Amino acid sequence: MQDGKFVILCIDDDPDILESLKVVLEANDYVVVTAPSAEKGLSVYRESRPDLLIVDLMMEEIDAGTSFVKELQALGNEAPIYMLSSTGDDLQSTISYEDLGLTGVFQKPINPNLLLALLRAKLKR
Repeated sequence: MQDGKFVILCIDDDPDILESLKVVLEANDYVVVTAPSAEKGLSVYRESRPDLLIVDLMMEEIDAGTSFVKELQALGNEAPIYMLSSTGDDLQSTISYEDLGLTGVFQKPINPNLLLALLRAKLKR
C-alpha cells in the first residue's frame, strides 16, 4: 500500500493497454505503476512491492509473461498475479493457470467492471 491505497503493477508492451488500465484504476483510487516489458517490470516490482500484478502473456517474447511470473515466484512474491491474454479463457483449456503461478486470467480487451469487481474482492483494506 502507498498512502492508504493499493498498488497495482501493470506490465504490457502495448502503451494503449497500459494507459487504459492506468486511467480506470487511478479513477477508482488505486496507485498504478507500469512497465513496458518483463525486464523493466522486475525492477519496478522490486521498487514498488505491489499488492497485485496484471501481466501481459505475450510481450517482447512469446513466453515473457510466464517467465516473469516464475522469476516473481523465485523472489517469494505473495501478491496475486493476473495474466492479460488475447487467448483469454482458451488458455485455461490448454493449461491450468494455477500451474503457471497465476491467480487468474483476463481476456483482452479487459472489461473494466469485471476488473474493478475482482480487485474489490481480492484486495480488502
